[in-house]
Amino acid sequence: MASKTRTSDMVVVGGGTGGCFAASTAAREGLDVVLLERKSEDDGGHIACGDGIKGKSTFPDVVDRDRLRAESFTNEGITRAVFENPQTDEHLDIPFDRSGAVVDRYRYGQVLLEETDRAGVDIHYNTVVNDVIQPNGQVEGVTAIRDDEVIEYEADVVVDAAGALSVLQDKADLARSSFDTNVNYSQFCSAYREVLEVPEPVEWDDALVFKPTAELGYLWYFPRSSTEINAGLGFQMSQEPMELVDVLKDDIANRDEFQGATVKNKLGAALPTRRPLDSAVHPGYVAVGDAAGHVNPCTGGGIPGAAKAGHWAAKVATEAISNGDVSEGALWEYNHRVQTDFGKRFAAMDLYNIFGTARDLDDLISVITVLPGQQLVDTIGKKGTAEMSIGLKLKTLVKTVGHWDTLYDLYKVQKSAGTLKDVYDSYPDGPEHFDAWQAERDAVMDQVYDITGAEPKY
Repeated sequence: MASKTRTSDMVVVGGGTGGCFAASTAAREGLDVVLLERKSEDDGGHIACGDGIKGKSTFPDVVDRDRLRAESFTNEGITRAVFENPQTDEHLDIPFDRSGAVVDRYRYGQVLLEETDRAGVDIHYNTVVNDVIQPNGQVEGVTAIRDDEVIEYEADVVVDAAGALSVLQDKADLARSSFDTNVNYSQFCSAYREVLEVPEPVEWDDALVFKPTAELGYLWYFPRSSTEINAGLGFQMSQEPMELVDVLKDDIANRDEFQGATVKNKLGAALPTRRPLDSAVHPGYVAVGDAAGHVNPCTGGGIPGAAKAGHWAAKVATEAISNGDVSEGALWEYNHRVQTDFGKRFAAMDLYNIFGTARDLDDLISVITVLPGQQLVDTIGKKGTAEMSIGLKLKTLVKTVGHWDTLYDLYKVQKSAGTLKDVYDSYPDGPEHFDAWQAERDAVMDQVYDITGAEPKY
């Protein structure tokens, strides 16, 4: 089959959050940018997502943020999380230090694509990428099928925003760089969600509701509004398979507020629940968002991280293209920005995911449900430094009789998380010191595996 060629400065594969922010940033920097999206223009932005944004995230200023907020942020009154105990009718109410939001993910995606087009990006819908162009090690573009026609998209830099288990990483030969290829199915979760319309307003329209399930999974109920709820669940792929749809429907059937609810939309997906890729750059190639593991490994949430990563990748790539040098070293600054920002926090959170794989559900719930709310937030959140008073410590110990070993292991994992963040703060400025950094990080991981008894995740 004969092929056509389209040449540009940058080609971005994938029209999600990371792809749109990368393309918009590069276009506004003056680059000729093509974005390839496999879906149609009408379906663009339709992605399986929990829709929740925990905390007021500041998106890069390359799209109309006021428009994005006005048209897709449907509930900005999220002030707490509710952790439900599946063993009892009790729940743990955890206030947020900053309010969050729930979005209409389809409208959010549509606005992002429209803003990307407005930034000057040439968007090619109905375009399925199936290979990379890599004649001499450096990635120089991709091949795709569009309208039954083979097209070679040549570019100085390819941005991989193709999502979890990106086909580009399967096709590219990344052996000549430090790009992280230590990826397998056990580092992902399978997820399914429905958008429900309920007949009466729910009482918890200011909360993100979580409920743990078997197989290191959790159900979620996120209110887009008081009567429109994103309901879903996921489970870790390293565990036994779960009948996602049946488990969700059974839980919904037992909730009074969902009686008479109608399903407006449903969708499934695979999500990374792992630390960010150690390196997401290769000559002529950078990965962003889900394709680079830029997610909270405890929840799979990744909108703010993908937005930042896409923006930073494009800024660094623009300078590299301008200098005529798109080598691994020239793109490395992107790695450094990610790992010393949200990357270190997500890597620390990953330790709690690992901790959970070595414990059964009843044991975990017995400990988590008696921890004070702020202690739990700090344990799996941004700080990781909270201290309990002696009275609170004694109260917690009394309530966790029979689970003290688990509580003590959690305490040790928390200490390791702090150490790991320090290691990520010293992420190298270039690939020449990368091996030494990995050795230091892996030493901390070995301690965590010893503490938890978990099988190595990487």
